[in-house]
Amino acid sequence: MSSNMCTRLMCHVRSGTLSVCFSAGWYARCSSSCHYKVLHSQARAYSSHGRRSDGDSSQGRMQGLSTPVPELDFQLSRLQIDGVLRANEQSVRIPEFDRRGGPSPVLKFESNQLAANSPLEDRRSTATCLQTRGMLFGVFDGHGGHACAQVVSERLHYYIAVAMMSESGLEDLEAAMETLRPVPPILQWYKHHNDYNYRESASLYVNHLRVYWQELLASEEHGDGMSTSEALSYAFQRLDTDLSLEAQVPLANDLMHNTAVQAAFAGCTACVAHVGPDSIYVANAGDCRAVLGVQESDGSWSALPLSQDHNAANTAELQRVHSQHPSSEHQTVIVDDRLLGVLMPLRAFGDVRFKWSRELQQSVLESGGCDLEALNLYQYTPPNYLTPPYLEATPEVTYHRLRPQDRFMILASDGLWDELDNEEAVRLVAEHLTGIHLQAPVSASQRQISLGQMHQLLLRRRARATPALDLNAATHLIRHALGTNEYGEMDQERLAAMLALPDDLARMYRDDITVTVVYFNSSLNKQSRNN
Repeated sequence: MSSNMCTRLMCHVRSGTLSVCFSAGWYARCSSSCHYKVLHSQARAYSSHGRRSDGDSSQGRMQGLSTPVPELDFQLSRLQIDGVLRANEQSVRIPEFDRRGGPSPVLKFESNQLAANSPLEDRRSTATCLQTRGMLFGVFDGHGGHACAQVVSERLHYYIAVAMMSESGLEDLEAAMETLRPVPPILQWYKHHNDYNYRESASLYVNHLRVYWQELLASEEHGDGMSTSEALSYAFQRLDTDLSLEAQVPLANDLMHNTAVQAAFAGCTACVAHVGPDSIYVANAGDCRAVLGVQESDGSWSALPLSQDHNAANTAELQRVHSQHPSSEHQTVIVDDRLLGVLMPLRAFGDVRFKWSRELQQSVLESGGCDLEALNLYQYTPPNYLTPPYLEATPEVTYHRLRPQDRFMILASDGLWDELDNEEAVRLVAEHLTGIHLQAPVSASQRQISLGQMHQLLLRRRARATPALDLNAATHLIRHALGTNEYGEMDQERLAAMLALPDDLARMYRDDITVTVVYFNSSLNKQSRNN
């Protein structure tokens, strides 16, 4: 997600060197080159992610800026570029048969993350449901820090899996807890060695997960478990409720309480896909995105979106938000394409500043016993905060029956989609998968172009024919998202400059990027269709 900045940046990439200078205002990137020029505007109190712009500290950085700033050499070697890009990549091949002896619907998945914020605010998680059939893939885009995305990435898959379990399966879990026996495993996780867990809060998470399944057992209608669609929707809402409640009640120790408060006041968007033997369900809240790569019988490729972004560009989403508040607020609910002029996504976990009453926010922040300064929390209420809640974590759930032509799914945070559209992303993965570079025939309109324009077209085609540098498709996507220039060429100088930006500048040019590419078992899809 793009942030409003209280500094202005001028940057020009030439011969691998980045020249930097500052003045007050925002930045904008020119589309024709790597030159970044000025857009002067008043900085907001919050960024689009809900973070505060610290005017005082920015003012301090502005002093003495009339002195010429020396050039900084940000040149990276090819080896260094590859090291940065591949540090968080993950590739997992799934066993040919699942735990019940049936063919696995997923052949493998490849994933990667690249930070712009320090620390990274995105999270990812993948797990196999051991008590039911299917795999869960999630991408979580945090804002206001990483705390909310971290908690949701650890807990949401459990909430989904438990909701799908049968009553007898839940009884086995409860009996094991009561008799202090080992609890039957619910998920098989696929962790990267850089993935982090809140170990100090593990007992709290287990206790609240137990309360969750006890309530499901108390329901007379649970029976064989919820459908996948119902489980996804209910789990999103229930976990968001638990995040809210945990921030309001006393907990075992200060560290656990601080973590709960920080997670509730931060926020994150989430996109989770459940891949079963013959179908995909995608639950989305926010502006992460899932896109299907489809190969038609003639060999051509197309992109099929499996989710819709929940932001001001989505007309239906705007209507939903407006319908939940009085007509007198029609001009203030969405301002400058942001919720209350502050937050870009219109659905999210946490972000209790947009959900709780003013009184509750004040009570928790003032009497909660937290070190608010250390947690980077402060008392702030968005403007025109009249009829909360303004935000919810209810996901939009979509269903797709898998077909033989459905080859892969791209699940990514909006850091990728800011740079690539659906079709570009699918084309890049398709070329990576097949090794065939997809060159469309010259159209009738292109035949009328000048010699110079034809030369540029040929340059773009030649650039696309360059062999892939990465074995991992997620890394391949990130490399091209950041390094492709206006001619469609992979520009090593551009890529090196984007990757070498220091922490305090990187966020001004790009967002955190998280990508997971899931490859389907096409033969299984063909069998299921013939049955």
